[in-house]
Amino acid sequence: MSALEDNITRILIDDKEYILIGTAHVSKASAEQVKTVIEEEQPDSVCVELDEQRFQSIQDGDRWKNTDIFEVIKNKKATLLLVNLAISSFQRKMAKQFGIQAGQEMIQGIESAEEVGAELVLADRNIQITFSRIWGNIGFGGKMKLLLSIFYGIFSNDKISEEELEKMKSQDMLDGMLQDLTDNFPTLKKPLIDERDQYLAQKIKDAPGQKVVAVLGAAHVPGIKKEIFKEHDLNQLRRRPKKSKVPKIIGWTIPLLILSIILYTFWANPAAGTQQTISWVLWNGSFSAIGAAVALAHPIAVLSAFIMAPITSLNPLIAAGWFAGIVQAYFRRPNVSDFETLSDDVTSVKGFWNNKVTRILLVVVLANIGSSLGTFIGGADVIRLFFENL
Repeated sequence: MSALEDNITRILIDDKEYILIGTAHVSKASAEQVKTVIEEEQPDSVCVELDEQRFQSIQDGDRWKNTDIFEVIKNKKATLLLVNLAISSFQRKMAKQFGIQAGQEMIQGIESAEEVGAELVLADRNIQITFSRIWGNIGFGGKMKLLLSIFYGIFSNDKISEEELEKMKSQDMLDGMLQDLTDNFPTLKKPLIDERDQYLAQKIKDAPGQKVVAVLGAAHVPGIKKEIFKEHDLNQLRRRPKKSKVPKIIGWTIPLLILSIILYTFWANPAAGTQQTISWVLWNGSFSAIGAAVALAHPIAVLSAFIMAPITSLNPLIAAGWFAGIVQAYFRRPNVSDFETLSDDVTSVKGFWNNKVTRILLVVVLANIGSSLGTFIGGADVIRLFFENL
């Protein structure tokens, strides 16, 4: 066990032993290590870094076939699904490089728990809660930066050796990674790492039996080693953050201001008001249509983005991308094969744009981004014309 012990942390609390296995999520050695440790230790419980949703995804390989893309758009989950696919595709691409299934160490933990008769504990927090706690606190600029970072990681052709991957499990490397994360996204580290460390630690601590093995991403081990000695309120950590009223106020104030300026200008100078209206429509519609076109949307979906963006930009409750996405789904509805190949398609730029599922998600997201840019530029031009015609 000497070689294996390098990635293992043993903690004893009140005669209860916790064995933490720090893994790399796409490493053959990690999956083999999980199997060996569980077989040798014969624990009462095995904790895995999965929530119920991801566990069901592993158990149900055909889950994508049951996805209703219209419901995804209607429930405003297109961006969430796209980011989830983007993150999972990064792991899948690396796993493919090493000839191993992404998350194999978690799958191995599930299988080995069953083989030794240990109770399986899903120890991670719901991914949607984690995402909502991240997404609601990084602002528009932070969202764009995060999305760019994720997609750069996906589309980059850089390869990593398995030796380098194993080095990622060392304490020094982890400290450096977390420091980089804090520097680039200061508000990201708390919900993504710190809070999940607390959640995982409490679930591991509460696992039944006198010996517990926990299969964890190596980045969480240092935090869990500290947090497991404390008590944490799981209900508090599951709570979705209250939405700030500020974005809603701004979301209504800007369109009302723009609309008021245009109406006043029409009253004072109809020609200038017409010019403002044309400017607003062209900037909003064009940028949203360009976003849809970049996603290679159906021509009618591009047209719908152009038509709806100037209208939806005046109502924060609706978005141009939703309409463009629904139109895209109507004319290019995904079939079973699109869902079957989704996991592999998202590992490449070509696949992202060719698969009908991700194409729809891209249409929604890029049309919305284009509409947002058009709102700022078109609004500025409306104000410019207002002052020029005072």
